[in-house]
Amino acid sequence: MTRGNIVEFAGVQKSYDGRHLVIHDLDLGIRHGEFLTLLGASGSGKTTTLMMLAGFETPTRGHILMKGVPIEHLPPHRRGIGVVFQNYALFPHMSVAQNLAYPLKMRGDDRATIARRVEKFVHMVRLEGMEHRRPSELSGGQQQRVALARALVFEPDLVLMDEPLGALDKALREHMQDEIRQIHRELGVTVVYVTHDQSEALAMSDRIAIFQDGRIAQIAAPEELYERPASAFVAGFIGENNLLAGRSEGSAADGRCRITLASGAEARAALPGGRTRPTGQVTLAVRPERLAIGRPAELLANRLRGRITDVAYLGDHLRAQVDIGGGQRMIVRKPVDQFPERPTIGAEILVGWREEDGLVFS
Repeated sequence: MTRGNIVEFAGVQKSYDGRHLVIHDLDLGIRHGEFLTLLGASGSGKTTTLMMLAGFETPTRGHILMKGVPIEHLPPHRRGIGVVFQNYALFPHMSVAQNLAYPLKMRGDDRATIARRVEKFVHMVRLEGMEHRRPSELSGGQQQRVALARALVFEPDLVLMDEPLGALDKALREHMQDEIRQIHRELGVTVVYVTHDQSEALAMSDRIAIFQDGRIAQIAAPEELYERPASAFVAGFIGENNLLAGRSEGSAADGRCRITLASGAEARAALPGGRTRPTGQVTLAVRPERLAIGRPAELLANRLRGRITDVAYLGDHLRAQVDIGGGQRMIVRKPVDQFPERPTIGAEILVGWREEDGLVFS
């Protein structure tokens, strides 16, 4: 067991039919007190990984250690893990207080302890005065607060959350994100969170593990994933990105990578120290917000002239699609006042970016 980890997956595989693996040789350490998000598309393996940790699925091969002890054959109720699901899973015939008291009663706590802990967590999730209401008398957000409090009330070392905010509307979901992060900071509990929402993962996590076909494509802090993705897949999955196909003939005398795009235009990218200079078919990734347009673009090393094919007004910024030739398009995202004039479909536009803002992947 690596020092500082509360959980470790060691060579874990999972197959449901004995032939096809949905989890491939997973090695993953989860640190004490961290907020780790498992992020990926449907079928990527993130929920299966969570269910194996919770005890609702058993690994086909490998071990899951918690505090150094193998738990893969322990039933869920003996793992001491709190779990929060999207559908809340509250007892409909019980009040808020009774729902919170249930896991404490199952543990054999005395009445005074139960009353004290229920009061503490009712206050923590801001449901004072609603202790005697049943789930049907609560809003979706209030029910999710009860589910969160019930998972935390017996003070587990580890809490698992499977798409807990998926059923809420956007405004309430963002509010609950803040609430969960605040509770995490207050209690210092380790959280493993599953979502398919990239913005939710970026906003809430200490680290994010991106799943791709049953494997972890990259695990890192949100900023590192966004700024320094390890592959074209990660670059395209986290946030919005322009992924342009091209061909690289290696590096120029100044160490820059030279790329010929499908349109015939040339671009250059500054590769981080230690990175292999790719040759042959490559993908150039440039974030939409890193693009300059109009006169500022004229001063940059990479410049492309294109034609606007679509414009979306999104309140504080505009998002424009630009056809740059060769069957490729780029997305430009800028505050409204940074466009020289309101862009119109069919208008010609100059797009540019710095060499260090482009990432190249084999």
